[in-house]
Amino acid sequence: MIFKVLFQTAAESTPKRETTESIYLEASTKEDAIQLVEDNTDYNIEFVEPLEGKSLEYEQQSVNYKLTKF
Repeated sequence: MIFKVLFQTAAESTPKRETTESIYLEASTKEDAIQLVEDNTDYNIEFVEPLEGKSLEYEQQSVNYKLTKF
């Protein structure tokens, strides 16, 4: 399954919409997606959203859509 992970680049930063970034990951579960990010980055994870169906199709049309591999 594909997940969209919203995060702040610095773990100690307070989440602000203006500085929120996102990556797309393939993982079995939401917990696996969170663990991948935590194991490979210092990001402050705000939200993890599973993508499927129409929402996945919509995200794939974005110029920012690219699966991240760790």
